[in-house]
Amino acid sequence: MAGGPSTPELAVAVGRAGGLGFLAAGYKRADAVGSEIRAVREATPAPFGVNVFVPTPEPADPDRFREYLRRIAPEAERQGAELGEPRFDDDDWEAKLALVCAERPAVVSFTFGCPAWDVVDRLHRADIAVWVTITNVEEARAAHAAGADGLVVQGTEAGGHRGGWLSDGSDEGGVGLLALLRTVSHATPLPLIATGGIMDGAALAAVLCAGASAAQLGTALMLAPEAATAEAQRALLAEQRATRVTRAFSGRPARGIVNRFMSEHSATAPLAYPEIHHATSPLRAAARRRGDADAFNLWAGQAHELVQARPAGEIVRQIADEASAVLERVAGGRRVTRPSA
Repeated sequence: MAGGPSTPELAVAVGRAGGLGFLAAGYKRADAVGSEIRAVREATPAPFGVNVFVPTPEPADPDRFREYLRRIAPEAERQGAELGEPRFDDDDWEAKLALVCAERPAVVSFTFGCPAWDVVDRLHRADIAVWVTITNVEEARAAHAAGADGLVVQGTEAGGHRGGWLSDGSDEGGVGLLALLRTVSHATPLPLIATGGIMDGAALAAVLCAGASAAQLGTALMLAPEAATAEAQRALLAEQRATRVTRAFSGRPARGIVNRFMSEHSATAPLAYPEIHHATSPLRAAARRRGDADAFNLWAGQAHELVQARPAGEIVRQIADEASAVLERVAGGRRVTRPSA
């Protein structure tokens, strides 16, 4: 939920409801993340996590994206903006590692790659649990070998960026969440945190039955008042609209609601992250300010139409209660332990 929806208020609300709230560190400087960590700690003693982007190993060849930038330059002009510099950076990687080691959140999760063994060891020495987002069995085994404590198992249904790294996930391929949970559970004994299309208690119960220890919610919380979701996106999330995986907005595969920009530019969008992200950032920001939902990314999972406009704490508690009822029903009326969401 980086890039807007994630807020300290959202993490606090989830924690107070019995879940594990997360802060998204992506696209922020370390000092800004530090301020959010302090805001959460001032509001609640509940444990929380921080998600960090693993840097792309090397810059993209400018020849790969030069023509694409020429094609989308009129989009920026339409929004009264200019394209940004298609620069390569590491998203303040070292500073964020130093920050989390000093602040010691309960969990640090990683997306877009697997941290090296020495990074995992550094976090362990700070008494921080390490989770790694994976999208296939090969990535699961690599994360296990690196010393991860848990795997965030991301099915192809998930909204936003694909979190894996050993496959570019450039099309509508990939493995659905239930199948991925079953194959990964046979490949590694690590605890699994399921994510992708989980919008209600029945879905939570399903992933628990498929081998997950917990579920990670994203799209399900985007209409909560605590989330900083753009108003133009809020207006569309509950509608029955198709989603698609695209590189058009960031140069990295991500699932969102289909809009004009996605339809017109997905076919030519290169695999070039973070260069394309930085280049399109000004036009996307301008489109959000203008309320033009056809010109910025509308990240959402495949079941987004089930989203509820309710306080985050109510959503978390309802999903957990519904899952308990479903599990009790399928267990033939025997009492079950309330799951965590």
